[in-house]
Amino acid sequence: MTTSTDFGREELLIVTVARLLEGCGHIAVGASSPIPGSAALLVRERSAGATKVSVLGSRKNNFFTNGGVELFDCAAQGRIDAFFLGGGQIDGQGNINLVGTGDYPTNQVRWPGCFGSSYLYFLVPRVILFREEHSRRVMVPKVDFISAPGTSPSNHYRPGGPHAMVTNLALFDFDKQKQRFRLVSVHPGHTAEEVADNTGFDYDQPENVPMTVGPDAETLALIRGPVAAEIAETYPRFAERVFPGAVAAA
Repeated sequence: MTTSTDFGREELLIVTVARLLEGCGHIAVGASSPIPGSAALLVRERSAGATKVSVLGSRKNNFFTNGGVELFDCAAQGRIDAFFLGGGQIDGQGNINLVGTGDYPTNQVRWPGCFGSSYLYFLVPRVILFREEHSRRVMVPKVDFISAPGTSPSNHYRPGGPHAMVTNLALFDFDKQKQRFRLVSVHPGHTAEEVADNTGFDYDQPENVPMTVGPDAETLALIRGPVAAEIAETYPRFAERVFPGAVAAA
């Protein structure tokens, strides 16, 4: 099926993340994650319900009665296949910083904190880093504080870790052997040179960097239909902005 040329930025990010989730049995989505949540719901739609999705903050798509506690239990039992993390800073080794900039504990800027990021980073096999802002203040040579490490020594038991990273500019995967990112594709309207200019760390890339493929017409219909209606229940403002009318259908 041919790719549609009539799609928005958020819809491109949703389908890009969804491709990274194919084959997952249980996808968990944390707070403040409308695009990852939409991607997970898209995978569930395509799998005819075979994929289980847990969206924290949702009443329809949250199977937990005690939020994060049960989420952590599921991760420890190996019952979560994919999760999402972000950071105020991300470096080339996949380390993320959710604490703040400057020297801890006298940080110049403070962020919400780590919560269970390091725990989940170690246990969930397919952790996708998602950050819409791709700039040198976010993609730094070395994070000021390691909230969750991207890599561990070889003698540490660690089934989880960074699988890929999606930003507003590009898609990266993560090579666990080399412990560094590789540029996979650049989103339409952007260039490999723009990605390099806005990234503070080194990474690998192919000689010819392809363009990220957008959604086809059938996928776009799913995103704008059942996925939009489902995500509107948890993120009505996001849905109303990206999918006008979706809140009324939720």
